[in-house]
Amino acid sequence: MRFDFDSATRRKLGYRLIDHVDDYFTSLPDRKVQLPADLRTYGVLDDLLPETEADPISVLDNVCREMIDKGFHIPAANYFGLMNPTPTYMGFLAEALVAALNPQLATLARSQLASKIELETVRWMAERVGWRSDFGGTFTSGGNEANFSGLALALAAKFPHAIDEGVAAIGGQPVVYGSTESHHSLDKSAGLLGIGRKALRRIPVDDKLQMDPAQLEEAIEDDRRTGRKPFCAVATAGTTNSGIVDDLVAIADVCRRHQLWLHVDGAYGASAVFSDKHRYLVRGIELADSITIDPHKWLAVPFAAGVVLTRHPKILETAFSVAAAYMQKEAGARLPDNARVSTQWTRRMNSLKLWLTLRVHGRKAYEDHIDRQLQLARSFAAWIEKSEHFQLAAQPMLTIVSFRMKSNGLGAQQMAALHSEIAEEVTRDGQRWISDTVVNGESVLRMMIISYLTEERHLQDLQVALETAARTVTSRAH
Repeated sequence: MRFDFDSATRRKLGYRLIDHVDDYFTSLPDRKVQLPADLRTYGVLDDLLPETEADPISVLDNVCREMIDKGFHIPAANYFGLMNPTPTYMGFLAEALVAALNPQLATLARSQLASKIELETVRWMAERVGWRSDFGGTFTSGGNEANFSGLALALAAKFPHAIDEGVAAIGGQPVVYGSTESHHSLDKSAGLLGIGRKALRRIPVDDKLQMDPAQLEEAIEDDRRTGRKPFCAVATAGTTNSGIVDDLVAIADVCRRHQLWLHVDGAYGASAVFSDKHRYLVRGIELADSITIDPHKWLAVPFAAGVVLTRHPKILETAFSVAAAYMQKEAGARLPDNARVSTQWTRRMNSLKLWLTLRVHGRKAYEDHIDRQLQLARSFAAWIEKSEHFQLAAQPMLTIVSFRMKSNGLGAQQMAALHSEIAEEVTRDGQRWISDTVVNGESVLRMMIISYLTEERHLQDLQVALETAARTVTSRAH
């Protein structure tokens, strides 16, 4: 069987897929997140490599059924888990179109409109941050790559000779700062940049779980006295465990005084810039030198879509541009080539899903989306405050609510075990998903409003499940 199906077969397969996807989207408000615990399996598949053809309709139908019947459904309204959304339908259609057209965004000359759409999308985002000129950016695979890019920009800005000569030429240990609650991608990035994971200094948080600016300043001064080379601080707009936004204005002030690059990891929370009403949540983000935003989180587009933005566009080329004879810039092309401003070379078009969602729904749809989810999170937090069994671990700033069992004198290990048991009870039947994690060294339970399909009724069902689990686990302990 050749790869080039005839028109009739292509149309039949396409309509078949659309029918499966439509049924799936219809099911999401009430679909279970996963199979019940006793039916889940985690072993390997052991099918032999197919050597001959099979009926494409049968294969497509089978894989759709299997993935839906046996899958873990992040898009379900009852998924209260990590920062993974229900994708917009326009995002799904955009991904299908990109897969079919397969544009290569390394250069403007070889992608043309696709690159221009991406650059326009970057401009829209930068303008929402508050930058009107002298900015640049590029889409990435996600927050990890975007944070890596932000640190690479900081290193290139502060130690430009290290791009060619290596970090040994810096003449001291470079140091980057993040809070004890900042994302693990910073550790990865420091290692991959060659400055070493120990170059990341974790700054304690205050009683609001925000990075302590006074302790940041003290750490910078201590490091300078001992011959180290502070060059970057990373503030977080929406921590993974509790959704806390650091005091961006205060941290920017410290960075200005000590001439450090400020990167804001806003993979989750920076999307608040799309809301006029709630932009205050990330006040000061415009003071950053670079920003990470993941549209595949709060902006509800499919994986993968991260973005790194900077108000120092020339540093993008300093950090990432490499000459290649087969990638000549087209005469008269003034727009930047993605390969010269990105860690990637060959790259798919990750921007169309956001661009198309915005073109169809408009920014005000995100205004409503963000407002509604914040209201739901506050409603759930208010229920926690009145609960017989639970208490808030932190006042929610965004749409993550971290909470814990009322301790009754339990030790840290006992509390962690209790939270693990409760999460297991709540998720046992597969209907919904929450998690347990650690915030500022203490065990907590965590839920997040991330699906645009989640309504108050889903929260009420979760509340019943939590109360039932608390009673079950408590009675078991006695």
